[in-house]
Amino acid sequence: MSHSYRLSAATGLHKGDRPYQQDQVIMLAHPRAKGCVLAVVADGMGGRSGGRAASDQVMLTAKQVFERYSPETDSAEEMLGNLVREAHLLIRLVAIAAEQEPHSTIAAFLILPNSACAWVHSGDSRIYHFRDGQLLYQTSDHSYVQTLVDQGQLTLEEARYHPQSNILLHCLGTAEDPPLIHHRIPMLKQGDVLLACSDGIWHYFSPDELSSITRLLSPREASQFLIERARMRASGSGDNMSLAIVKVEPLPAETSQAVVPGSKRAKAKPPVRS
Repeated sequence: MSHSYRLSAATGLHKGDRPYQQDQVIMLAHPRAKGCVLAVVADGMGGRSGGRAASDQVMLTAKQVFERYSPETDSAEEMLGNLVREAHLLIRLVAIAAEQEPHSTIAAFLILPNSACAWVHSGDSRIYHFRDGQLLYQTSDHSYVQTLVDQGQLTLEEARYHPQSNILLHCLGTAEDPPLIHHRIPMLKQGDVLLACSDGIWHYFSPDELSSITRLLSPREASQFLIERARMRASGSGDNMSLAIVKVEPLPAETSQAVVPGSKRAKAKPPVRS
């Protein structure tokens, strides 16, 4: 089908106040199918080398699985499921070979040439879907505090600052296979924004703030702003940060086909400290 929009995209990555970077992010345009885009965020855990090895494995697997994927004949959900399963298995093999305990979250969304979007996640990296400044849907964390929220024992605000907010119930690389939690957007529309990010970003913002920032700023500007503001709010104790943003925008008047620009990584400058 013909498109009536273009996709504007950017990624952001920063180590925050940690001595090393374990988050990774990637955004890929399909080599053969125009308008098909994959974005993946991975938050590695397991020590300096273990966590980075895990998130790197997610990125490598994403590239390989996406290269094999044919949107005309293959299921988007099956492709995303294969990405999770293969990355999980490879991280487990790294753990056996290196005698480490590498783990990683994943938050991945796939935009299809027919304007649909599918996503999958495991852990506490999130995906948000905004439309015209309103939150339509977000993932539910696979975490201990989320279960308390679901049971009515905590509010969402209390969960953000709970001392056990970093305990995950599911992620990649554990002894048990991660659950495959899928979601599908039947058709993207002008005014839609997709945001995938690690907890180093979302921990410091309400959904309303994220919605406003991504609506008012370009993806590149929003990436820079979110990283810099998260660092400021962390007050010297911030986690690694990674995010991918895609905005669905009107076509320029002189353009008649969809445009999917290459993603750009936002390199945020650290705030000046007095």
